[in-house]
Amino acid sequence: MAKSLTSHRPLLAISLKVIAIGLFTIMSGLIKEITQTVPTGQAVFFRSFFVLPVIFVWLAVRGDLSKGLRTKSPMLHFWRGLVGTSAMGLNFAALSMLPLPEVTALGYVTPIFTLILAALLLGERIRIIRISAVAIGLVGVLIMLSPRLGGAETLQDTALIGALLVLGSAALRGFVQIHIRKMVQSEETSAIVFYFSVTASLLSLLTLPFGWVVPDAPMLLLLISTGFIGALAQILVTSSYRFAPASLLAPYDYVSMLFALVIGYVWFAEWPSLVMLAGAALVIAANGIVVWRESRLGLERGKAKPLTDPKGG
Repeated sequence: MAKSLTSHRPLLAISLKVIAIGLFTIMSGLIKEITQTVPTGQAVFFRSFFVLPVIFVWLAVRGDLSKGLRTKSPMLHFWRGLVGTSAMGLNFAALSMLPLPEVTALGYVTPIFTLILAALLLGERIRIIRISAVAIGLVGVLIMLSPRLGGAETLQDTALIGALLVLGSAALRGFVQIHIRKMVQSEETSAIVFYFSVTASLLSLLTLPFGWVVPDAPMLLLLISTGFIGALAQILVTSSYRFAPASLLAPYDYVSMLFALVIGYVWFAEWPSLVMLAGAALVIAANGIVVWRESRLGLERGKAKPLTDPKGG
């Protein structure tokens, strides 16, 4: 009998997930630093392209190189790559405009968008508990946006544009999560990650005529590091779901706020307002209701969880 690739080791799973979240947040800090001088499209390229060698090594070590890159539906990967790359680009652009904790907090609305889109596109029925969660989450978003909404003249404000970019990214990531639910029925996890990185690398090259810069050695190191750190974090997240169910690990996504607060304060001298934290708390509470309700309903969405990235699309 073949040995199972999974086991119930919750402490190991939680440790892997928290380390991965920390790495993703560090990567976001690097992107924020990089996009002060490097165009967003160039940052997307390095973040995506330098994931590929790590994935190759990971699959080779596991002995899954041929199986892990096999695909039955290339067009599913193309559409996942197109939408996911757009989400990544919007998020990276927002990081150049907003404090890291604010981008992190606004990104928490992704599960709310996923729930709305699942109802609209998949015909999933949402009853009063989940409708209430959506309402609470949207109120939280409005609270976070309220300091940015001071009148018509603020529509040109960089911070408001950044906030809208994060929400656009979150909506696209919600669509990606729904798309991945279909993909995991026929595609390997490693193939989904690999072909997304390939597609994102190619699509980001389309921004080359819009002003890429020649990075100096320190900046080049930072750019390459985003890919390696993102790939390592992705592998750790994927591995964590081998040792515990998604319902157990989902709440640890919000550890990213603690990392963002520390990195934002130490690295960028940023500190969130009480209004932003209050709005973020409502969004997190809404997501907690969704997770609890879906676990009660037995919805098996855990397979898509390892493939989601709050900062990478």
